[in-house]
Amino acid sequence: MRTISAQSITDTVAQLCIKANTQLPQDVQAALEKAREEEPWPLAKNTLDLLWSNLGAAKEKDLPICQDTGMACVFVELGTDVHIDGSFEAAIHEGVRRGYTDGYLRKSIVADPLRRGNTGDNTPAAITVHLVDGEGCRITVAPKGFGSENMSRIQMLKPADGVEGFKKFVVDTVRLAGSNPCPPIVLGIGVGGSFDKVAYLAKKALLRPLDIPNPDPYYAQLEQELLTAINALGIGPQGFGGKTTCLGLAIEQMPTHVAGLPVAVNVSCHVTRRASRPVMPAGGVYWLISDTTTSPGANVSDSQSSTRRVLSRYPGSTRCRTMTPRCITPFSS
Repeated sequence: MRTISAQSITDTVAQLCIKANTQLPQDVQAALEKAREEEPWPLAKNTLDLLWSNLGAAKEKDLPICQDTGMACVFVELGTDVHIDGSFEAAIHEGVRRGYTDGYLRKSIVADPLRRGNTGDNTPAAITVHLVDGEGCRITVAPKGFGSENMSRIQMLKPADGVEGFKKFVVDTVRLAGSNPCPPIVLGIGVGGSFDKVAYLAKKALLRPLDIPNPDPYYAQLEQELLTAINALGIGPQGFGGKTTCLGLAIEQMPTHVAGLPVAVNVSCHVTRRASRPVMPAGGVYWLISDTTTSPGANVSDSQSSTRRVLSRYPGSTRCRTMTPRCITPFSS
């Protein structure tokens, strides 16, 4: 049994809120750069260049990529052998509060959907917990802006609608959205489950890197077909026309009832933000092992002598760093 302090969770969430809002994931950056290189329409290419310049300015000045710093959607993979010392949900909310305050991020959450009233600190967060085996605790913060969120749709299709009805619903969702979600967009698509579960699948799909296809070849092919059909709409960057309407999409599927075919499309803009890492023990040290060619990917939280024994199993070219919640420093033997 591993014990994790509520303070460690708060620290992790706060750091991830700032990172997610100021650094676009590498896979999304790569997709945007590829679109810039391949976009043939001059106005569309110029628009993509402006979006790229914005990313550079945000990185240089350590500012948010987008003024809408979103609702803090927090996903937790929590090991069944983990004990949280303190209030788990309160720790996450406090992390969001601190991250959005310390990072000077816009606070966008209202206390009540009808009576409104800004909470002033971007809480509460939208928390999703997935139980896994072991003693790990990994947190992902995915801020979600609502210009694109408002374009999302869910539909309980009939089984007779089949794959063609599924594809039509997805493409129609993008067509109806037009320029509203600030294209080029990224789509998370859920299919199967129940009314509530399919919406979760669509949101979860946005967490998958754009360069990783669905592991099922059938759905991987569907992802490619849908991407081609969506980009053929010609909506283009910011709605100015062009071939780049969608940077990428992911489908998540699960079993469903014989009488149903639930489908959900969660629309996101080119600023599809997410940042994640494991929760580190308070005062502990993580030795992160990575190699540019072999990528052993081992994580060890242990004494230095134990860590050296682990490191001895990897080539001398392996790059090693010690990592605490507040610093990253070179390791030398």
